[in-house]
Amino acid sequence: MTTTIAVAGKGGTGKTTFVALLIKYIVSRGLGSVLAIDGDPSANLNLALGMELGRTVGGIREDTRNQVTSGQFDTSIPKSDFFEYEVNDALVEGEQVDLVAMGRPEGPGCYCAANNILRGVICRLGNQYDYVVIDNEAGMEHISRQTTRDVDRLFVVTDMTMRGLAAAGHITSLIKDLGTRVHYTYLVVNRLQGELPEAWKQEIARYGLQLIGSLPDDPVVREFDIVGKPIIEISEDSAIYVAVAGIAARTQIG
Repeated sequence: MTTTIAVAGKGGTGKTTFVALLIKYIVSRGLGSVLAIDGDPSANLNLALGMELGRTVGGIREDTRNQVTSGQFDTSIPKSDFFEYEVNDALVEGEQVDLVAMGRPEGPGCYCAANNILRGVICRLGNQYDYVVIDNEAGMEHISRQTTRDVDRLFVVTDMTMRGLAAAGHITSLIKDLGTRVHYTYLVVNRLQGELPEAWKQEIARYGLQLIGSLPDDPVVREFDIVGKPIIEISEDSAIYVAVAGIAARTQIG
């Protein structure tokens, strides 16, 4: 049975770093195969994982729409079969981790039939893995547009800014309006130095968030980012990886 994990948060809070290290935890402990879905239009999860970026699902959708509107699409091929082939062809394969990037959202004019087919394709693809880990953009609305998967664990990441914390509160409130079911939601505070301020504890309680842990402001992350080294290659004894592993264990991943 596939476990689906989603990570969301305001841009710049370090959610992609958290995703990469969570995947490292799953793989290094031999917990199973992982499908990583990059749901952020900026599409940089591949850099954190040290993988090439292939075609995006958004690009496949737009190319297909252009073929249909120009009359160049081969109508003898069922669109469901066509998208199944194209998405699998765009899949970037690695060791125990495969990656698919969603790319840009819908362009002008809704190609609703394609979106519905693609949701089914991605869901069937995910069923072939032990874990599906989704790196989301700042909001959560697109999850219901791009995949029909229920989310077993949602980690909302904030940095040490009230804007980040407010965004985390907004994300959790959006869940109630989505068709996607989220079973457990956790807050992760990134780049924490020292103790969490009392004012933060009060705000976290006001938003009704469950704080599951914090990540230190680890200089190793900055060093990796400066030279463009994949975050997934960080040593298992680094402070930030130890923190991520602790969060994974507390939330019973594996």
